[in-house]
This record gives sequence, C-alpha cells and structure tokens, in this order.
Amino acid sequence: MLAAMPQPPSAASRDEPVIRERGDACPGALRLHAADDGFLARVRLPGGLLTVPQASALALAADRFGDGHLELTSRGNVQLRGLADGCGAALAELLDAAGLLPAPSHERVRNIVATPMSGLEGPGRPDALAWASEFDRLLCESPWAAALSGRFLFAFDDGRGDVAALAPDVTVLGRSAGRALVRLGRAADAVELAGQDAPRAALLAARYFLDAAAEAGTQAWRVSELPAEHTLNEREFTRRLATAGIAAATARAVGRPYAAPPRPGVAPGQDPATLCVLPPLGRLGSAQWRVLVQVAEEGSGSLRVTPWRTVILPAAGIHGAARIEDAGLVLAPDSPWETVTACTGRPGCAKSLADVRADARAVADRARGPLPVHWSGCERRCGHPRGTAWVDLVATGTGYRIAAPGRPVRHDARPPELAAALADARTDPDVVKK
Repeated sequence: MLAAMPQPPSAASRDEPVIRERGDACPGALRLHAADDGFLARVRLPGGLLTVPQASALALAADRFGDGHLELTSRGNVQLRGLADGCGAALAELLDAAGLLPAPSHERVRNIVATPMSGLEGPGRPDALAWASEFDRLLCESPWAAALSGRFLFAFDDGRGDVAALAPDVTVLGRSAGRALVRLGRAADAVELAGQDAPRAALLAARYFLDAAAEAGTQAWRVSELPAEHTLNEREFTRRLATAGIAAATARAVGRPYAAPPRPGVAPGQDPATLCVLPPLGRLGSAQWRVLVQVAEEGSGSLRVTPWRTVILPAAGIHGAARIEDAGLVLAPDSPWETVTACTGRPGCAKSLADVRADARAVADRARGPLPVHWSGCERRCGHPRGTAWVDLVATGTGYRIAAPGRPVRHDARPPELAAALADARTDPDVVKK
C-alpha cells in the first residue's frame, strides 16, 4: 500500500484561507532573527551557487560575528548563528563586498533552488542553474518582486524531478528539444514553452501570484494559501504570457518525475570527479567549511549547496576526498547521517523542548533504516523533509512522539528505548517512497 507521509499540521484548508494581519518575519541577511543563542542571519544562495571568494567570506563572517559555524538549510541557503548584537551593518558590508547582496531590497525573496548536478552529467538535459541565475537577475531587477514573502519558493529542475519534489510555488521543469514546463503550485496541469523563455515566465508567475493575493486580501505567502476562488489557473497564466510575448500552451495532467537527491561520495563517470559532501546534521565549523573551499579552489572554483544539506564540489577530483573525511565530513553513501536531519533545538531555540541534535547523535549508529528521519524540538517541525516519506520525531518534554508512515503513532519514546523504536519505525516494509 501507499503509506501516508507525516505532515506538519495544515495551516488551513481551502475553505478556511490563511488570513494574516502582519507581514512575513522570515529572517534574512539584513533582517536578523533574535534566537536564544544570539542573532541569526540567513544568506540566500540562488541555485545554491557560491564562488570560492563568496564561500570564504561566509567563513570569515561566521568567525568574526557568529559562533564559528555555518548551517545549511532545506532550501540550499546558509545560516550564521550566535551573531552579536549590533553586528548587522558590518555583516552586510562584508556580504555585499562578496557579491552576496546584489539587491538588498530583494535579499529575502531570492528563494531559488535548482538541480545541483545540472550540467555535470553530460548533454541531454537543460542547464537548470543557468535558468536559475538568469531568473535571479530578473527578480532583482523587478521592484514589485520585493513584495513576495521570504517563504515563496522557485524551483528550476532539469527534468529529472529532484527539486521539483520540494513543493515549490513555481516550478520550471526541463523537457526535451529545448522546451520547458512551468507549474503553478501543486496544479495538475502546467504550461509548456520554449526553454529560453522559462526564467521570464517564472517571473510572470510570481507577478500573477501577487495580483491574486492582493485581490484575495488574505496576505497569502504561498500559492497553496490562496483561497479557492483566487486559485491560479493555466488559462489566465497563458494569457499573461501571451501579453508579454511568450508563446505557451497548456499541458494537461503533467506527470511528476522524481529523482532522489545526490548521495554522498564520488559521482560516477566524471573526470575529474565531482564530490558530494555531507556535513552531519547540515552543520559545519568554519575550519571544516574552509577545507571545502580549498578543495573547490583546486577544482572548478565553485561550490553548490543543495536543499538536502549537502555540498557539491564540481571537478574536485578524488585528491581532496581524504582531506574532507579527515575534517569530519561524510563522503560515504552508507553513512548513518545520510537521511537524518534536525531542527536547531536547544539551546539555540527557545521553543524547543529538547537538544534534538545531541539526541540524534546519541542514537544515529543504532537507529538506521531506509526512511529519512527528522528530529523536531517542537510542533513547528522546522526544516522537515519534502518530497518523500519520512519518520517524524517531535519532542514532548518527556520524550519523543514518533510518527511513521503506515504505523500507529508512538507517544513519549524515551532515551533507553528510543534507538530501537526509531530503527523499527524507519524500516516499515509497506512504505513506498513518494
């Protein structure tokens, strides 16, 4: 049978639309978030792309202003934590000098993911990262786009179906013969157009959403939050594209390809080799980060941060692998950390009921299984997986509640039994990954 995925509590149904009286408070590089361990900055990396100088600047920022660590997010961005009060202006100056703030007014809306291995596996698929880069330029040049929320997500997928599975608000999906599909939210249908028009079409989709949200008057942040009478539809979108000089046609009941994320290790069939590096729980010290930067400098001169909290180093060669593993980072596809994620937890988050990262480390080797697992310190489930079935651990204050696809919920599993309970939950034979 197809087991249901655990999901965070739904914000609202279409019959009860989200209605807000305040703006989006999502953190950015300029709008810092006050956490229990200091201030937090989230630096958007469209497509996950970083040059070596930019990556070096992030390490410097972590050391100079923060706690000396960098965190990878589920949207391929980087967070700096433990920032000192009053460092905002100096941090912004450092990031701007590195080219990480090309449009300060838009820095929180540059939520753009792209197929991280695009262009590295030979011809046959479009360059999704080139699409993402061009789209980012267009987005930053559009003053109205600054009205998007910091949660609105764009995905540029080369056709394999990896980032398209992350529940984007606007998805560009590559097709053969230089064509592309643009999907609005989770609609069954899409529009088909020339691949060269895809970045501009994605921008027009964002404008269509803002117009619909303004008409609804509910301050919707995402496409899924629009009330039913204001749902985006392909007919109106096609009309808007035609007005802008983009030829498009409706594609009915478009399939949803799915590809698993790149696995840690050396990508096969490439010379020099591309490396996929996994930092346990998506957190690196600045010294570990600088090892990646050094290996990248000897390779392509760039890094790609993925939405699965890994880092792709194109053309790095296997010579850097030993240094990466010596730094405590994972390059083995059978690591217990490959499918384990966690929110910040204590002590960084005041809402958390547990030090989830410490608890995850304590049982990682004894709680393996094919299903991903996400540890959450509270009901918000920050950073939980998308696009696949997963085991949901939520701290209760006295233990953890474990929800696994196809199984009854287990309440208050405590440390003495937690490893066995989690291993059991992760190996449900009836689960079919989505």
